[in-house]
Amino acid sequence: MRILLTNDDGINAPGLFALCKEFSKDNEVHVVAPETEMSAVGHAITLTSPLRVWEITRDGMFYGYAVSGTPADCVKIAVKELLEAPPDVVVSGINPGRNVGMDILYSGTVSAATEAAFLGYKAASVSIDTRKDPAYGFAARVARAVVEFIMEKGLRDGTALNVNVPGLPPEQIRGIVFARQGLSRFEERFERRNDPRGNTYYWLAGETIVENGSPDTDFVALKSGMITITPIHYDLTCEEELHRLQRLGPPSVEDLSDRAKVPMG
Repeated sequence: MRILLTNDDGINAPGLFALCKEFSKDNEVHVVAPETEMSAVGHAITLTSPLRVWEITRDGMFYGYAVSGTPADCVKIAVKELLEAPPDVVVSGINPGRNVGMDILYSGTVSAATEAAFLGYKAASVSIDTRKDPAYGFAARVARAVVEFIMEKGLRDGTALNVNVPGLPPEQIRGIVFARQGLSRFEERFERRNDPRGNTYYWLAGETIVENGSPDTDFVALKSGMITITPIHYDLTCEEELHRLQRLGPPSVEDLSDRAKVPMG
């Protein structure tokens, strides 16, 4: 297979290197990743400045391309400019720290995969639920199994798989499950500080997980020791609310016109 690897932690991240080592055993691998860490940039793309690309070597050999942009930028420029032929699959990761629930909307790791899906490529994002000594080698083997599954079973157009591996020793992991995206989110607080010149600034200082508790969600399954796989896509339409609003009917143009004529204040 021809595999494009990317991430949001930067070209020198150990999780990306673990993927490269695993897939390079018997595949054609291309690495295109941000020059520096781009965590939590979501699906941002660069519009107001040029993208710059550097060749990166590792142990004296060509490793990949570093891009002065976001994860989504990396996927775009890789398939449009840097690769001589399109990839069979795009893999983003391995991210230290889970990407479940509402995290998915912020994650640059996941956004690289959804960008690939948007462009018509099979894709997966991979994260591991720990930042302390992540078992990248095992997570890379999970990524290989997921990619082989995708290539054998197929994947609906426009869909990517979001994979999360528990931060546990492999022998303690209970299995693999397909799970839906949950509603877990961070309840955040900011710490107010003053710089040496007396100016006030704020630092995101604390996070508490708020979960809806449904047993079939990614967060709950991950915390129970399961590797979770969630199919995601870029259509953000709320179908139930769309159908409800369609039954109600839209506001009339006449009402809006009359309202616009009402003097304010």
